[in-house]
Amino acid sequence: MDVELKAITKRFGAVVANKDVTLQVRAGEVLGLLGENGAGKSTLMNVLCGLYRPDEGQIVINGTPVQFTNPGDAIAAGIGMVHQHFMLVPVFTVAENVVLGVEPVGRLNHLDLKTASAKVREISARYGLTVDPDALIETLPVGVQQRVEIIKVLFRSADVLILDEPTAVLTPQEVEDFFGIVRSLRDAGKAIIFITHKLNEILEIADRISVLRAGRIVGESDPATATKADLAEVMVGRPVHFEVDRSGAAPGDAMLVIKDLTVLRDDNTIAVDNVSLTVRGGEVLGIAGVQGNGQSALIQAITGLMPAARGTIRFLGQDITHASVRARHKLGLAHIPEDRQRMGLIPDFTVAENMVLDSYYDPRYARGPQVQWDAVNQWAATAAAAFDVRTTSVFAKAGHLSGGNQQKLIVARELSRDTKAVIAAQPTRGLDVGSIEYIHSRLMAARAEGDAVLIMSSELDEILALSDRIVVMFKGRIVAEFDANVEKPEKSQIGLAMAGVAA
Repeated sequence: MDVELKAITKRFGAVVANKDVTLQVRAGEVLGLLGENGAGKSTLMNVLCGLYRPDEGQIVINGTPVQFTNPGDAIAAGIGMVHQHFMLVPVFTVAENVVLGVEPVGRLNHLDLKTASAKVREISARYGLTVDPDALIETLPVGVQQRVEIIKVLFRSADVLILDEPTAVLTPQEVEDFFGIVRSLRDAGKAIIFITHKLNEILEIADRISVLRAGRIVGESDPATATKADLAEVMVGRPVHFEVDRSGAAPGDAMLVIKDLTVLRDDNTIAVDNVSLTVRGGEVLGIAGVQGNGQSALIQAITGLMPAARGTIRFLGQDITHASVRARHKLGLAHIPEDRQRMGLIPDFTVAENMVLDSYYDPRYARGPQVQWDAVNQWAATAAAAFDVRTTSVFAKAGHLSGGNQQKLIVARELSRDTKAVIAAQPTRGLDVGSIEYIHSRLMAARAEGDAVLIMSSELDEILALSDRIVVMFKGRIVAEFDANVEKPEKSQIGLAMAGVAA
């Protein structure tokens, strides 16, 4: 099935999210769609999926204009979307998740799971997806869960698949397997729109590449001849530096020392299992691992958001195992949380209010119980300018900023003070290359100033680019360690450790 978006314009009040966008994807090809945060990719795909109706332009399928009034119309027309964040019910089986909302029924209107399982097996075999229809979702690794999401849209007879950041939580080995699946879908005649920020991946998997900037198509590229540098410059409108300068490493004294740490989840299962590690001043320690292997709990225990069941955490020589979040903050511990919207800021608060979320009581901004808003607003404007937070005003709501600018707001708040250690969890998740370049530069500046920097990321390229030392977590334990300043480890080595395979 061929699909064309012709001269699509979509406005939200005075904001033009898409302007005169023409885009075509053909049966049997992978179209790579690139763009900065806020470039209009999501809006454009929501138009194609029937969530939004365009103000101007039209959707054309196989030469015939169509109108979608809701997502059901798009699904019926053969368009399916695999979202970055999986939409699966953990306690349901694969088959139950696949048929949810379109359940086959047998006699007496009862759910016919036998038919559902048979259809799942048939789709799995046809496209090389290899999934057990009777397995519970919560028992499956993320790579297999993603296959279930693909089966869901194929079950609904999708001929056009929109893949939104599909490799965000996969190991390198799972990415290779996933690319094999994408190629099998393409070879079966499916039209695929592949949305990603990972330039290496889009050059490998796409047949054509289109680039959105500020709501417009600004470039089309052939992956056979394009380079990362070319694509990045078209995306952000300027040259982008990919290499991180890690020269001049001079690790100092141990600043953060974790010994025999165990952290329990709410259900008393072990999230962090007897972990010990040390971070020195002037170095970056990277924690690699597939999401869900204890890294988040470790970060939250260090920053005071989860209690330690056993073990100790020492910072600047002080035992902070049971210290409050504020006490750790006052000692100079900065925290860039992994979920910027749930843990990093309050979207309905202004930029200025978010800038002082963790320091509103500081004498610079308060007299007794009274916040001095003139001082707050002045400082927020200075910090926003210094950290390139692009906003119309410090009085604008943080939720109205792009993802990249929300992240830079958090970085500005955390690093615009006297810090001794920076704990950064998924610091560039979902960001475009320009924002990634900027945040990496600020983290390396903290390292140069003598801070201990601890980075947790599911992006292996990021871990390799920034880290002086690398540890890998699997099932709550540290299973491998690499000194990147002595010998650069291979991605395959780290990927195997992430998957629990011993070297």
